[in-house]
Amino acid sequence: MPANAVFIHHPGAARYYFHDDHPFHPERIPLTVDLLEKTGALTADCILTADSADPELLSLIHRQDYIEAVRGLSCENPAVQWTDIAERYGLRTEDTPFFPGMHDAAAAIVGGSVMAADLVASGEANHAYHMAGGLHHAFPERGSGFCVYNDAAVAIAYLRQTFDLRILYIDTDVHHGDGVQWAFYHDPDVFTYSIHETGKFLFPGTGFVHERGADQGHGTSMNIPLEPYTEDDSWIESFRTSIEKVTASFKPDLIISQHGCDAHALDPLSHVHCSMRIYQTMPSIIHELAHRYCNGKWVALGGGGYDRWRVVPRAWSMVWLEMTDHPISRKLAQPNANEPLPPEWVEAWSASCEDELPAQWLDQVEDWAPMPRRNEITARNRQAVQTAIQNL
Repeated sequence: MPANAVFIHHPGAARYYFHDDHPFHPERIPLTVDLLEKTGALTADCILTADSADPELLSLIHRQDYIEAVRGLSCENPAVQWTDIAERYGLRTEDTPFFPGMHDAAAAIVGGSVMAADLVASGEANHAYHMAGGLHHAFPERGSGFCVYNDAAVAIAYLRQTFDLRILYIDTDVHHGDGVQWAFYHDPDVFTYSIHETGKFLFPGTGFVHERGADQGHGTSMNIPLEPYTEDDSWIESFRTSIEKVTASFKPDLIISQHGCDAHALDPLSHVHCSMRIYQTMPSIIHELAHRYCNGKWVALGGGGYDRWRVVPRAWSMVWLEMTDHPISRKLAQPNANEPLPPEWVEAWSASCEDELPAQWLDQVEDWAPMPRRNEITARNRQAVQTAIQNL
C-alpha cells in the first residue's frame, strides 16, 4: 500500500542563499520544520532525502549554455569569462545575483521536486511535499525573481516524459507563475493556473486573463489577477470558483501545487491584505480536488514568502497538516476556530525575531482595519474570474 504522505528534504537546499540582506532566506525551512516537529506533525519516518538533479534532468527545461553559466558562476571566485556574461543569463541583478555554490543548491531543490513527483506518479505515495521547491520564475535561458532553476517546470517535464500524465499546475503565490506558464504554454496536457496580484502593479508584470495558452495549448492556461488590497473573502471566493471549474474541465491525472505565501498582509513584497485563513483554505480545496479527480495524486511545493518569522512557518505547515489530515487542520477548518502554536516553538525563536511572534495558527483579523474600497475590489475580482472561466 502506498504511503499517505511523504515529506521530501535535501540538505543542500539550505545553501540556496544569495546574501544576508536578500529577502529570500533559507531560514524559512528550519523554522517551519521545527514548528511541525514541535506540533507533533512531522516525524523522521515521514522524511525522505532526495538526490540532486543531474544536467540531463535540468536540460528537460533549461538550455545547456545556461546550465554551464550557472556552474561557472558558482565558484567562490568565478572566472572573468563567466562574470562578463552573467547579466545575459539574468544572474547579475538585484533580485537574482550569482553566489558561491549556486548550481549545487539549485540542483538540490530540483532533485527534491522531481523525487516528490516521481513518488506520487509511481504510486509509492498518495501525496508528497517538497517545501524547498516552488522556484517558478526561472526560464530555460535565464534566472529571474530569486529563481535559478525552475524545479516545478522540470518536475512537470519529467512527469510528462516518464509517465505521460495530464498535469494541473496550481500556483497560489502572490506573484504570477510566469516561468512555469511559458514553459508549457503550447502543451495541451499541462494546465497552468495562477492566482496572484495583478501584474499591473507587481513583478513579473504578466499573468493577465488574456494569457490562455497558444496553438494546441490554447485554453490550458488560466490567470486570476486580483486587485491590490484584496482580502480573505474575495481571494478565497476567486480561488474556489475558478479552480473547481478548471479541475472539472481539465480532469488531470495529477496536481502539482505551489504554495507561495506572500499574499499575506504582513509580507513586504506585495500589496495584498490576506490573513492565514487563505493558507488554511487553499490546501484544503486542492486536497479535496486531488481526491475527487486524481485518485489523491497531489504534489505540493513551497515558493515565495518574505515574512519568514510570522507568516511562512505557519502557512507552509498548514500544507502538511492538511496533506496528512492532522487534527489541527480539521480544527482550523471550523468557523471561528483557532488553535495555539506550540509555546516551545514561540519561545525557541522569539529571541531571534525582531517582531513579536504569533501565538496562534490563525490571525486575529477582527483587530485589523478593513480595507477601503472593499466592495469595488471584490467586484473587480469577480469580473476577472468570470472573464477567465467563460471559455472553459
